[in-house]
Amino acid sequence: MVLDKVNSPADLKALSEDELLALAEELRSEIIRVCAQNGGHLASSLGAVELIVALHKVFDSPRDRILFDVGHQAYAHKILTGRKEVFHTIRQEGGISGFTKVSESEHDAITVGHASTSLANAVGMAIARDALGEDYQVVSVIGDGALTGGMALAALNVIGEQRRKMLIVLNDNEMSISENVGALNRFFKELQVKKWVQDTEKWGRGVLETISPKLFNLVDRAKEAAKLVLHQENPFYAWGVRYVGPVDGHNLKGLVHLLHELKELDGPTILHIVTQKGKGYTVAEADPIYWHGPPGFNPEKPEKVSKGYSWSAAFGDAVTELAHLEPRLFVITPAMREGSGLVRYSQTHPARYLDTGICEDVAATAAAGMALRGLKPVLAIYSTFLQRAYDQVIHDIAIENLDVVLAVDRAGIVGGDGATHNGVFDVAYLRTVPNVQIAAPKDALELRAMLKGALRRGGPVAIRYARDNVERVPEGSWPEIEWGRWEVLKEGSKAYVLAFGKTLKYALEAAGDNPEVGVVNARFIKPLDREMLEKLALEGYKLVTVEDHQKMGGFGSAVLEALNELGLEPDLRVLGLPDQFFDHGSIARMHREAGIDAAAILEALRQMGIRLDKVGVAD
Repeated sequence: MVLDKVNSPADLKALSEDELLALAEELRSEIIRVCAQNGGHLASSLGAVELIVALHKVFDSPRDRILFDVGHQAYAHKILTGRKEVFHTIRQEGGISGFTKVSESEHDAITVGHASTSLANAVGMAIARDALGEDYQVVSVIGDGALTGGMALAALNVIGEQRRKMLIVLNDNEMSISENVGALNRFFKELQVKKWVQDTEKWGRGVLETISPKLFNLVDRAKEAAKLVLHQENPFYAWGVRYVGPVDGHNLKGLVHLLHELKELDGPTILHIVTQKGKGYTVAEADPIYWHGPPGFNPEKPEKVSKGYSWSAAFGDAVTELAHLEPRLFVITPAMREGSGLVRYSQTHPARYLDTGICEDVAATAAAGMALRGLKPVLAIYSTFLQRAYDQVIHDIAIENLDVVLAVDRAGIVGGDGATHNGVFDVAYLRTVPNVQIAAPKDALELRAMLKGALRRGGPVAIRYARDNVERVPEGSWPEIEWGRWEVLKEGSKAYVLAFGKTLKYALEAAGDNPEVGVVNARFIKPLDREMLEKLALEGYKLVTVEDHQKMGGFGSAVLEALNELGLEPDLRVLGLPDQFFDHGSIARMHREAGIDAAAILEALRQMGIRLDKVGVAD
């Protein structure tokens, strides 16, 4: 096998064209094998294989900096940069990351998870290179819809003004996780089907006419096509960025030749390649949405498997039904239709659905605009992605107390995607904002009650739920809930555990059948149920708060602040995530290490003198 000869990018330099082609196929096989075993980002990485082989053939990593945006298209890069022997551990406990990560390898130029960051990183690196008098290449690979992101487009403005030497490879597969949206995406689709573009591509290296005067001996029609690309029909012309393309991103020989030519050019250049997401694996080519990030599967007989009924699906079903009851309801997503459970909604209510692409800030402010003119917008967004719209939540939504519901998905530790995707800051960063209310349902019925109640109540309301499965409830179920009130799930004679969301199961497990320990579903984080909290404190109960969130600034902090204002000092323990980032791996293991699982709750109760002879877990 050719792959056996490659232990570092330098080994590619000696490979022939035929060996490079064989290497690409072997990389595909290895990616499929490991993703079948572990799950992972399959389709994106399959589509980028030839590009990554060509990049490492032409450039000299780690001296040359190759930035991947987003990092989940970089599996072949990981295999080729000294991680071949550990690639089978990707996204696993103690294994390598599913994204590029600076602390993992000198070949990983940036740590990524959120999209659209590579261009700003790249221009910063180019400025640093020139300021320090160094000489290396900066290459940004931007794909999977990342160019729809406002941060990427804003960075292009800086790149065009700076005019530093750098190469941007636009890996255009027409997809984020869902299909790409936006005017720029529409332009690329239209460009690819124009006959003059297709004719120009037939001449192969003729596309180089757009960048190299020495190649201007091509036929007249190719010259005219090149002029169009450079001027009227080049969306990057106004930015002052040279544009080459579109070219076939699976033509390995052509890519190697192009990259050799492009690396010699001064100033910023965009190479637009067209690739197929899932390339080389029939099922992934046919359905790149499902196979973007599938769970484990049989590679010989790949079939879709049910992931269970998720909180995202429960939200999607609820909001689809709720839209029939509330004609002003409008749902917004920043490129996460599938992930947020909105496929059914988008098909049932297409006129009341907006996908902004990877532009979380635009999504939040668009919601504000809708609310200002009488709609009831619901913004479905992952907790970790809501961080990117924090200013808009404050400035555009909260100041005027607008009727916007934030459906905050993937709240808490998420597992395989690691630190960049853990939703463990939202309570802290939202509860400090005036007018914003925060709720966390214990089940799908409470989720429905909170959604309906939030629309009726008005103002900005964040409803947070975990990356987990939940029991399905019948359609048409719309229970009522008393806003701001907690719920006693189990009575206790000496102590109460105050928990919400995912930590409720730990609280109930720790309490077991112990009559001394009660459990409260603290489903409203802001406002707190101060009446119940005061009652518990005044009656002398010992209290434990537990949350799948940073301890600093979280729910426990809110309880301490409230008790301080009430002048009360009960015996209280605050359990939450410590002041550190948690990497990828088992959620149960991370909860155990963080000290928020049932055993940690029992230990807190023991320290407060609670008898543990009748408990639900081993003492």
